[in-house]
Amino acid sequence: MAMKQVFEGVKIADFSWVAAGPQMAREFAEHGATVVRVESHRRPDVLRLLPPFLGAKTGIDRSAFGAMNNTNKYGMSLDLSKPKGREVGLKLALWADIVTDGMIPGTMKRWGLDYESLKSIKPDIIMYSTNQHGQYGPYHTYSSYGWAGAAQAGLFVLTGWPDRIPELLYGAYTDYVSPWYLITTLVAALDYRRRSGRGMYFDQSQIESAINFLGPAVLDYTVNGRIANRAGNRDPNWAPHDAYPCRGKDRWCTITARNDNDWQVLCQVMGNPDWAESPRFATILSRKENEDELNKLIGEWTKDYPAEQVMATLQAAGVPSAVVQTCEDLFADPQLKHRQHFRLLQHKVIGPHHYHAPAYKLSKTPAHIWKAGPALGQDNEYVYKKLLGFTDDELAELLVQGVITTETDMPAGF
Repeated sequence: MAMKQVFEGVKIADFSWVAAGPQMAREFAEHGATVVRVESHRRPDVLRLLPPFLGAKTGIDRSAFGAMNNTNKYGMSLDLSKPKGREVGLKLALWADIVTDGMIPGTMKRWGLDYESLKSIKPDIIMYSTNQHGQYGPYHTYSSYGWAGAAQAGLFVLTGWPDRIPELLYGAYTDYVSPWYLITTLVAALDYRRRSGRGMYFDQSQIESAINFLGPAVLDYTVNGRIANRAGNRDPNWAPHDAYPCRGKDRWCTITARNDNDWQVLCQVMGNPDWAESPRFATILSRKENEDELNKLIGEWTKDYPAEQVMATLQAAGVPSAVVQTCEDLFADPQLKHRQHFRLLQHKVIGPHHYHAPAYKLSKTPAHIWKAGPALGQDNEYVYKKLLGFTDDELAELLVQGVITTETDMPAGF
């Protein structure tokens, strides 16, 4: 008999979109919660419009990016701009224990789905809102995505090389650090409701969440008045500290010497070349002063070996080192294979498709990942009839009225 999962019995109405809100709900779904994702064909989620697409052919249900944040969820289509659609949305919200909101502030209130409206009917409802700026303040009505949020959080000014323009981080950084604050807070809110019978509302600024990851830089400014800037791959205290070219096309390996002992061991692994005995590299201070030359000389050694060999040899000797892995490397990585990080699921349109499993494992109730991210409206019949109790005739009327959306109004050029 399968063990009951930790969030089994918890019901979530997921009105959020793009990445941060849906990712939070996904973590609950993969640990037993029943999650219904609300979407509309008339204004599709941004991630559904982004590559990679199956066969490089665009389509509302062909984006792997659009599917990856929504495993184990049920997908329903609903036009909340229609009065009847708002009635359905309210019915779903009252079915749920948790309601998610990833919209511009004020949107849920216009639909009658804000916390105060729901709380007046269901006092134990738990709800969160997540966006870049939060629900109040001079910028709260600005719409924004994670790339802009990461810039405003001060992350890009630290990313790249000192003599070049700031580099954008890969992916919308705020979207991927914010969900963990939501998850831990929701767990606390569920415990509070269990003990008190009362719900809770919380408001997240994704920008503020991301600033927490700049703790040292923020502290250095507040205490010492120093403004951090781009440093490339270098570290203020360690040298060498960089990614070095290895044998093969675009193959790299990172190497770090944290102290003089690491440096001496690295020299031994490299065969104690004559240049390593130079006073220019004798101390951490001298290595920092001559870091350009030092990195060039180490690169002359690494380029003759496969990146995996450099990593294995240095790690065995106690020197921090790691291959700069490609996506192909990740799928072949023995550690990720052992932990079953990539799970193959059958998507309704894409077909067999790999998804990330949670990076953590609960010892008694590990994640059970059984359902690919839904196509838009894929589970309409189940949600409307089984979960919400609509009859066949009522379902037909909702389709006729366009409350249940079926046709996609795609952006120009898609």
